[in-house]
Amino acid sequence: MKLRATYQAPDTRRYRAPGGSWDVPVLDVVMRQRSPEAGAVLVDGERRFSGRELDEMVAGLAGGLRSMGVRRGDVVSWQMPNWWEALVLYRACWRCGALAAPLHHQFGAAEVEYMVDLLEPVVTFSSPTLPLIEREGTIGLRTEDLRFEELLAGTPVRSSPNRPSDLAVVLFTSGSTGRPKAVLHTHRGLAYKSRVMMGVHGLAEADAVLMPAPMAHVSGLLNAVLLPGAAAMRTVLMERWDVQRGLSLIEKEGVSYMIGPPTIFMAMMEHPTFTPSKVASMRVISSGMMGVTPEFIEAAQAGFGAIVKRSYGSTEAPTVSTCVNTDPPERCRDTDGQAVGDAVIRIADPTTGRWRRAGHEGEVWIRGPELFAGYSDPEETAASMHRGWFRSGDLGVMDDEGWLVITGRIKELIIRGGENISSSEVERALELHPGIKNAVVVGRPDERLGERVVAFIVGSADIDAAECGRWFAEHGVARFKTPELVVHIDEVPLLAAGKPDRTTLKERAAALSVDI
Repeated sequence: MKLRATYQAPDTRRYRAPGGSWDVPVLDVVMRQRSPEAGAVLVDGERRFSGRELDEMVAGLAGGLRSMGVRRGDVVSWQMPNWWEALVLYRACWRCGALAAPLHHQFGAAEVEYMVDLLEPVVTFSSPTLPLIEREGTIGLRTEDLRFEELLAGTPVRSSPNRPSDLAVVLFTSGSTGRPKAVLHTHRGLAYKSRVMMGVHGLAEADAVLMPAPMAHVSGLLNAVLLPGAAAMRTVLMERWDVQRGLSLIEKEGVSYMIGPPTIFMAMMEHPTFTPSKVASMRVISSGMMGVTPEFIEAAQAGFGAIVKRSYGSTEAPTVSTCVNTDPPERCRDTDGQAVGDAVIRIADPTTGRWRRAGHEGEVWIRGPELFAGYSDPEETAASMHRGWFRSGDLGVMDDEGWLVITGRIKELIIRGGENISSSEVERALELHPGIKNAVVVGRPDERLGERVVAFIVGSADIDAAECGRWFAEHGVARFKTPELVVHIDEVPLLAAGKPDRTTLKERAAALSVDI
């Protein structure tokens, strides 16, 4: 089955008109901005690749894929950690015209089977410990299987047959309910996004990014593959996150740019070997995942001596708002930024679709050149789009100057006694407590009130519902939002995309044999 775009926005013509910022070449061209004589542009452990070596591997692998019968529009899929082979596979797919379909290394056997059945890839690659290796014909990586090395030696392919409107990548979301959705992106959308973010973060050839986030996730793809290719900067990969090794790589490689959740930056600052001199090269940090608070921004700015900013985006709409480096620090601290490039963000009533006035909470709607081309399922696409606007499912507030603050998810609202409670608002109030490191708040079914507020926390053992009540009262938080049950956990369970696994916690809360 050939995957095809399942949505054409009414304003698609605008984003195809010549002369706009979205009028960009295909990814293969945009990714070849670096000088072939540049030093190491890709670092993976002890392996270091120059620009010329990387380009030759991409050309050879593209030829190898063609020799296997891979043609324009065919799907090539893989499952592996953050290895250099994944980055080369992305670019080889774009060189030979294939559609790159990475599978997150944390996806299990049942999820992988579902995804492979949907994608029908022509060829698959996998590391030896992951489920995709069990598929018949899968090419093993870093094993005794020599087929990948043989493919790298294929007849070099020097140009891509793709058009800007062709599909380039399919990524799977890790939704909190149901099966993952296959998100389709075009060459034009991703190439445009890489160039915009290069300008937003002020990145250039002298910069280097440290990447622990999986390249099968949109943040890994954007910041480890697309941005470095467009800016001709160096990518330093990590197979798994390790605080001490991360600090060592920052110092050794002169890392100047990172993205990730607050937890990794806080862990570095709390590590006994952390010193400002070790991270002196760090210039820009962008964080857009769970727990990005003003307090974290201030702490990271002080600890790293860098520009630290919040950002907002999704698999369907990568990084559509953030701050530029010259924005006032308080805006980077207190908001999720403004729309970047040609993206447009509006706040709408989730029910009627009418625009909300500045300062009023509603659903975040997005329009722009970087929007996905739809899900693989046209019905899922239709449900998420309205006349060119992507209905994100996120709740937010925007002021009259366009500064956005994400306040939660529509599906994460807890309705207690007729009152709507934002899980993220309660979580933020809890994480301000000095004894609480992380908190995830969910609703527990209740016959009388509909739902009760349950908080799962990582923190001091003496924190209970009574202490939460005292803390909320002291800080002026409405009493009905106060957690009625506190459950201590060692760590927050995460989905493959790094988001809290709320479904698991909701099930756990519902199964508790405790009266509230």
